[in-house]
Amino acid sequence: MKTIIIARELLKNCYILLKSDEMDNIKTDVNELLNYIYIQGIKPYIIEEKNDAFIQDPVFDIKRNRIIAEILEAIVRLDLEKNEQIIKKLFHYLEKTQNKKGYWNEIHPNYDQPSALITSIIGVTLLMNYNRFQDETTKKVITLASRYVISQQKSPGYFVKSVCYTSDYLNVDATCGAFLALYGETFSDEECIKLARQAAEHVCNYQFFNGSFPYTVNEEKESSHLNIPCIHYQGVTIYYLSKINEVIKEKWLKEHIIRAVEWLVRVQRDDGRFDWSKSGLMFAYYLTGSYAFAFSSFLYASKWDKKYLKNAKLCMKVLKRNHDNLFFRWEKDSWATIPLSVPITIKSALIGNYTLKQKLFRFGYGLYRQIARRRFSEQLDDKFFLKITKLLKIKVSTIEPFSNYPDLFMSSEVLDCLSCING
Repeated sequence: MKTIIIARELLKNCYILLKSDEMDNIKTDVNELLNYIYIQGIKPYIIEEKNDAFIQDPVFDIKRNRIIAEILEAIVRLDLEKNEQIIKKLFHYLEKTQNKKGYWNEIHPNYDQPSALITSIIGVTLLMNYNRFQDETTKKVITLASRYVISQQKSPGYFVKSVCYTSDYLNVDATCGAFLALYGETFSDEECIKLARQAAEHVCNYQFFNGSFPYTVNEEKESSHLNIPCIHYQGVTIYYLSKINEVIKEKWLKEHIIRAVEWLVRVQRDDGRFDWSKSGLMFAYYLTGSYAFAFSSFLYASKWDKKYLKNAKLCMKVLKRNHDNLFFRWEKDSWATIPLSVPITIKSALIGNYTLKQKLFRFGYGLYRQIARRRFSEQLDDKFFLKITKLLKIKVSTIEPFSNYPDLFMSSEVLDCLSCING
């Protein structure tokens, strides 16, 4: 009997060592990939001025504060930038561009408007900077940001995304909650922690029985009743719920996160790619960043069960196939598989309670994306898509060119999510 017990302990220790090696291998892969993307794809677009630095989007020629924030998180976590002055200048640019009322605008090729979502994302990044240097100016900026985010709470747990987008987007609630949770933890603000808990409760109350989260949960006209699951925003929501959980550490939240992660497991194929027929949000169809958010979700869940490391590694396999110097906007594919994409798109188009006209548009939207992700060009042209949406009187806010392209926005999301491997 004693021999059997010793043998079991040895096997257990071997298993732990194997899992440790597996994590080390994932860390190595992440570091190599992100170092390459940062040096080759991102750093060339960092523009330094006297006291500031920003990142110029090479495709849309705009300066997105969200991109700066997400890339800064990766830079700090993984020590990607050796020049400390560049880091300080990027942080200074973020602080400098805050509005006097505490918010930052969501800067997009189609609009530029105050946003609680963007304010929360930048707020999380600035908290990282404050924790490094304990700078009082940064503290004032973050505190002002927290007050603005709180002012955008429409009802317990429901935060308005921005001026023009006021539906209840669960990923927005989770993001705002994450910022308030981290703010509350940093500055011992119990009220902010309470609001973060309410945000998590609100999001989890709407989780579908199968573990997926809907994109929106109300019927405002602008949302087109998008009470449907989405692979991309499933990962986004889990990513920010996990930040809340690190502060409040509630058993019920852990259980909801595990259920959400299990849904991602079920829609992931053996080669790492997702089954997009299970995803109903057409403007987030096949986004490359989906694999980064899923990676962070699987990695977080591996704290409780190491089996999820396999799924995280599969996400890495897909990401490695979908970049040049920057990550592609959408998951690429070969023209040979285009016939197989038709039934996938039909299934996606039929998700949700839509009219026949809307279902036909959703199918056309999906098919447009299936073709676009197989074409590659840095000359973006979305005139055809805009004509169709205008003809059908359907509002869209995303950029929909008829070709795939290296995307700074996707790249910043990937860097942010993958760098979580270092905390």
